[in-house]
Amino acid sequence: MKFLVTTLLLTSILIGGSFASGNPKDKTEIKQNTISSLIIGLNSENLGLKSSCAYMLGELQISTAVIPLMRILRENENDDLRIIAALALYKIGSPIAIHAVKQSIRFDDSERVSKHCASFYNEYLKNKIIDEEKNDYVVKTARK
Repeated sequence: MKFLVTTLLLTSILIGGSFASGNPKDKTEIKQNTISSLIIGLNSENLGLKSSCAYMLGELQISTAVIPLMRILRENENDDLRIIAALALYKIGSPIAIHAVKQSIRFDDSERVSKHCASFYNEYLKNKIIDEEKNDYVVKTARK
């Protein structure tokens, strides 16, 4: 189990490093075939493939993946995969995705998954407050 988690983290770091220069949407066009392949990968029996696809869908902020990711978060038995699905939903950031993460805090049977979801949701709230403060500052300075 620790080997799997370590492998997933290393894969995530390597994949994340390739996008470190900015949002991948800014540099490349994401083709529908790529999105379809990643969503199909979510249905694989291979845990590594499933995890990698969930992670990449979050990194690419593919909103059409919200429903399949929510299904994984609600129904999958693997805690690690549910945490990755919650992370992907957090990164997508749509209202329904964030709501799913918030609901998992209360209703997930695993304390570990609930704690990670709480962490993702708190980060979302913190970023939301920072964005609102920035907007308030812009409005105040524009009025001067």
